[in-house]
Amino acid sequence: MKKIGVRIVLVFLILLGISCHSLKNSKKSFDTKQNEIYIDSMVNNALEKEFFPGAQIVVGSKDSILILKNYGYHDYSKTELVKIEDVYDLASMSKVLGATLVAMHLVGEDKIKLEDKLGDVVSVYKNTAISDLTLFELLTHTTGLKSGIVFYQSLLSTSDGLPLLSNQKSDNYPDLFDNMYVNKNIVYDTKYLSFKPKDNYVQVYKNMWLNPEFYKTVYEKIAVANTNPRGKYLYSDLNLILVQQMMETKTGLKLDQLAKAIYDELGISKIGYNPLKWTSEQNVIPTEIDNFFRKDTIKGYVHDEAATILGGISGNAGLFANAQSISVICQMLLNKGKYQGKQILKAKVVATFTKSPLAKKGIYRGLGFDKRKPDEFYEKNNFGHTGFTGTFFFLNPNNDRFLIILTNRVNPTRTNKLMYKDDFSPKIWKQINN
Repeated sequence: MKKIGVRIVLVFLILLGISCHSLKNSKKSFDTKQNEIYIDSMVNNALEKEFFPGAQIVVGSKDSILILKNYGYHDYSKTELVKIEDVYDLASMSKVLGATLVAMHLVGEDKIKLEDKLGDVVSVYKNTAISDLTLFELLTHTTGLKSGIVFYQSLLSTSDGLPLLSNQKSDNYPDLFDNMYVNKNIVYDTKYLSFKPKDNYVQVYKNMWLNPEFYKTVYEKIAVANTNPRGKYLYSDLNLILVQQMMETKTGLKLDQLAKAIYDELGISKIGYNPLKWTSEQNVIPTEIDNFFRKDTIKGYVHDEAATILGGISGNAGLFANAQSISVICQMLLNKGKYQGKQILKAKVVATFTKSPLAKKGIYRGLGFDKRKPDEFYEKNNFGHTGFTGTFFFLNPNNDRFLIILTNRVNPTRTNKLMYKDDFSPKIWKQINN
């Protein structure tokens, strides 16, 4: 009898331990009111201190939207309030929400493989130093390619023979661009650039068309850009431009067409490249005042200069979207590729892309996705991406939550880095995961 009693007590204690453990690990309920108060205070402080003119923020779970709010204005003239249908330039979030999403779909359909080599797929790179780079290396940023190339600057010169930029303001260099001053005597290369439409030319800005012959020099520069050790992590815009080329060659379709097919299947319409083709200019948030290349406030055209050269459709940048459309993609990813009963991406592919396959080497990157070494803001399984224009989205599969923050902190200038100095987005991410 004593033995039976002891066994009963042991079983009881084990069950009690299991139940306590499961309670500890159960997903905490989300206090919407408390989190909304926190986000409001963070954003109001940011608007007051001019981190950015306005923002869209969504907090959600895999099956519901918990907070969806618009704040502030399109720019500091404060004439146009931010609305739900307004779209932001996502900058490098495009790497994931455009090119990587398409790669996931194509890998799932066996139309491209992670082991595929660049030179085997894209003939222009066949006999170059980068021909052996794989799709896997490109997506994990382990190719050794330099972080970027300012292709557009080779289209510019000066009539006075002086440099394009100076670190000193003067009569010759009156206007600021980033932290440099621009020569007032900029001359555009008429061999490649036209300010009127021309047959076969690619529109790169509202009043600017590019001779496609220029792309030969672009590809030549990329082919010799492997200046760092292969296998080490170095984030590079060039990687996702090459991913785009591989996918377009494999399918015979352009990146925007491939991405739109996925968006259509998800039922989202406020997302895409070259937004003036699918929404009104009034619903596009402006980015930087560009005193250098485009001599204009950029609105409705991509901010990133490499994506500009590629006609606004690029693996590295070019997507515009509102937070609501992105929230659908987040829910699909948290539901292992499924949305409203439809399997958009294979569950196995979602798992592969959002893990850190090179963590043993100290590289926490996913495939396309940004992942961080765990710290006070990010947990091991978190994944997402950020964008230069002041955009951010991250997902936490442990509690099925996600956060989207869209801002135009580069308006009127990219020198404004106040939101980064304040850890604005990571602080909100930490708060909603508490």
